[in-house]
Amino acid sequence: MIHTPKDPVRIGLFDSGVGGLSVLRALQRRLPGAELFYIADSAHAPYGERDAAFVQQRSIALTDALLGAGAQIVVVACNTATALAIDMLRARYPGTRFVGVEPGLKPALASSRNGRIGVMATSATLASTRFARLLAEQQRPAVQFLLRACPGLAQALEEGDVGSASVSAIVARDAGALRASGVDTVVLGCTHYPFASSAIAEVLGADVVLVDTAPAVAEQCARLADERGAAGRRAARRIVLSTTGDQQRLRQIAERWLDFEFELQPLAAAMNAA
Repeated sequence: MIHTPKDPVRIGLFDSGVGGLSVLRALQRRLPGAELFYIADSAHAPYGERDAAFVQQRSIALTDALLGAGAQIVVVACNTATALAIDMLRARYPGTRFVGVEPGLKPALASSRNGRIGVMATSATLASTRFARLLAEQQRPAVQFLLRACPGLAQALEEGDVGSASVSAIVARDAGALRASGVDTVVLGCTHYPFASSAIAEVLGADVVLVDTAPAVAEQCARLADERGAAGRRAARRIVLSTTGDQQRLRQIAERWLDFEFELQPLAAAMNAA
């Protein structure tokens, strides 16, 4: 199919839950004319506590659903799924363009003044081969990356209340440990974490820079849209949200976190199968 400049680009996104809404938000700001289809796999969240085989299985099922909805670009809007599944997805779907989400180590290097960089992520992301390769590529003699797994944070944010006692306690524990280590830059290595950025920044202090990779993901999607000759900068056509979990819960969280209109559509019952 030949796309004219009037054709909206169709971008599909999936995450283990609602964290990928941070990427959806960045995409809508960068490409307001794009058609966006988002699936929150909340029935199986969080991926950070799952093994690679399970994450790959779910990634295939969700990709199939997005391609069935007409997605031309698929964003793996989950750091853990990117780490464990994106190479497999690219091999399985060679005709589809995939954009992953990885901890922003390179921009953190550019931002850091003292060479002490914290990385907040899930244990699965930090233990992955893909992250190890990324870390090795960015290592410098005068730079120290302090890796901090944040057990429970993605799940607590999945509940939608960024001001809850559980979120505050986890942020105080993990961001506080990085603060005590003297970092001047912290990478938010999970798409859930930007929604707690205010709480994280409060613990770290105003002198510590937070790095969120969602804008870079949106920029990469814009480049791919331009390659296709597809439009993404006009008035939005459709933004559709679906979930394998509770639809009304997704609606409540999305209305709290997003500042644009969206449709909520049910997924086929088969998508809820583990």
